[in-house]
Amino acid sequence: MQLRIREMTETDGRAICEWRYEPPYDIYTSEPWETMAARAFEFADPDIRKAQYASVEDEGGELIGFAQFFPIVGVTRIGLGLRPDRCGQGYGLPFVKAIVAEAKRRAPDDEIDLEVLVWNGRARKVYEKAGFRLTDTYVRNTPTGLAEFHCMVYEGE
Repeated sequence: MQLRIREMTETDGRAICEWRYEPPYDIYTSEPWETMAARAFEFADPDIRKAQYASVEDEGGELIGFAQFFPIVGVTRIGLGLRPDRCGQGYGLPFVKAIVAEAKRRAPDDEIDLEVLVWNGRARKVYEKAGFRLTDTYVRNTPTGLAEFHCMVYEGE
């Protein structure tokens, strides 16, 4: 499966805001574009979108997901979202591998990590197959309140 990482456009951001995840994954559903744009929030802010976000396309050029490359000193924290209708369809591992490769390209000397909700075993399994190892567990705020997260660090396959 050949996936391509490219610059995220406003059109992509608007499309991502239309994606609807089924419970319990609905925590990953974005706010409406207009709400995000009014707050200049995340990928609705053109500067943040350009600096931190990328879109992921499948072989046919269709938008199937996105990645955030959040810079921390010496670390690139990745965030990612796979289009809901592509979840459970075998895209997870190649999707994560493509995003890791892009993170390495952007900041070759950085450690790569990510956060995953403790209850999201489906994602955690994919991250482990992609070469991530659980290093920490903590509670932090989410749009729906406090939640427990694992931090996972990329160690390679």
